[in-house]
Amino acid sequence: MAPSIITLIVALFASFPAISGFYSAAIKPWCSQAPFPLACESVEQFLEHNPINILPIIGKSDFFKASLQFALDSAMHAKVYTYSLGMLSRNAKEKAAWSDCLELLEDTIVKINMTLDPSAKCLSDDIQTWLSTALTNFETCKSGFFDFAETNNVLPLIVSSNVAELISNLLYLNKGSYGDPSCKARLPTWVPPSPQPNIVVAQDGSGNYMTVNEAIADAGNRTGNGRYVIYVKQGTYEENVDIGTAVVGDGFIARGITFRNTAGPENYQAVALRSGSDLSVFYQCSFEGYQDTLYVHSQRQFYRECDIYGTVDFIFGNAAVVFQNCNIYARNPPSKTNALTAQGRTDSNQNTGISIHNCRVMAASDLKPVQSSVRTYMGRPWQKYSRTVFMKTFLDGLIDPTGWMPWSGDFALDTLYYGEYQNTGPGSSTSGRVTWKGYRVITNSTEASEFTVANFINGNYWLPATNVPFTSGF
Repeated sequence: MAPSIITLIVALFASFPAISGFYSAAIKPWCSQAPFPLACESVEQFLEHNPINILPIIGKSDFFKASLQFALDSAMHAKVYTYSLGMLSRNAKEKAAWSDCLELLEDTIVKINMTLDPSAKCLSDDIQTWLSTALTNFETCKSGFFDFAETNNVLPLIVSSNVAELISNLLYLNKGSYGDPSCKARLPTWVPPSPQPNIVVAQDGSGNYMTVNEAIADAGNRTGNGRYVIYVKQGTYEENVDIGTAVVGDGFIARGITFRNTAGPENYQAVALRSGSDLSVFYQCSFEGYQDTLYVHSQRQFYRECDIYGTVDFIFGNAAVVFQNCNIYARNPPSKTNALTAQGRTDSNQNTGISIHNCRVMAASDLKPVQSSVRTYMGRPWQKYSRTVFMKTFLDGLIDPTGWMPWSGDFALDTLYYGEYQNTGPGSSTSGRVTWKGYRVITNSTEASEFTVANFINGNYWLPATNVPFTSGF
């Protein structure tokens, strides 16, 4: 007989015995300040019951490595149980949600392994990015179960298995550390200024394939290193393109292409693009949809000279992302309320957020005639530590004088970080803005500079090789 969900939960937690005290004195100083002290102290039981991992805990770096090992071990346990529970699912939708969780856990294991690679010389920000992504993966997994009340009741016990708390503690331990700038050498091989395509997609039959998905499948079969270039000739390709689970390969570049979801304004969430690609660039692209158009899921991303169209939360997610010299167009929403952004930072130590720099925020053609009857806000807090900044951006008259809207009641109003710095245009006046504790009009250039390409996504280390123009500072 197949094991029950409750049996699997018991087995999961029975795999970690009680603390015996051998390492207590060494780890107490760090655990006492960690976001989740009990999870932090549980690292000791892992060390004491895994002799191969017993190390002298001399300094913070030793404890950080031990905590990483424990988080990796726990994530691997979670993967096994997630697979088992997915096999017990009752219907296709539940099975799909469990399958998504399994892929997200696999990616989390990859990210933790990257931080443990002894041959990798990397910046502290790289580690913080990978750990931030790992935590975001857990939140994404949980959100896939909101429609399944019974499963959702046990999901936090099954899937997280303390891993999310362990990762939060790792984010705390790593914050403010310094790495090796030679990590630049680890970056992927980028394209030359005029790359020759490996594959051409053309609907008229003049290329290698007539669909984008066929080209993606071919690319997956290739061997060797180096960048793989797919040139898509002009045309409308009505496909659901899946690269992995989304755009997840490091160093993804898209140039001069439109991502459009045709579901329409009445069909609620309809994502045109979801990207979780680290060190990725979108140049002169267009993203067209209504609710939730562009899902900047995780990792470091850069958008330059792009057009983004939508209504509710149409730039959302938990990446560290900079939009520069872009046009952001609000459309006419059925609800008569727009929110340009919905940033999803769940931990105050995640290095994530949305930075909108030197862009233009305007009404799309369908909103202009009814603009006075629609309230358009710069953003609302999807998660507790939501972080979004508009800098030196033109805000047209469509922006509501209060600027920002709440998600639900007073949720996150004290813990979010929403900032405005030297914006212009009819909607840029801050005199009537919200008075939340987490909102600020930024007057200090040093504070604002934290959200530039150079500082927020370490763009000076990797963007020059992409041959895409960018402004490093203001």
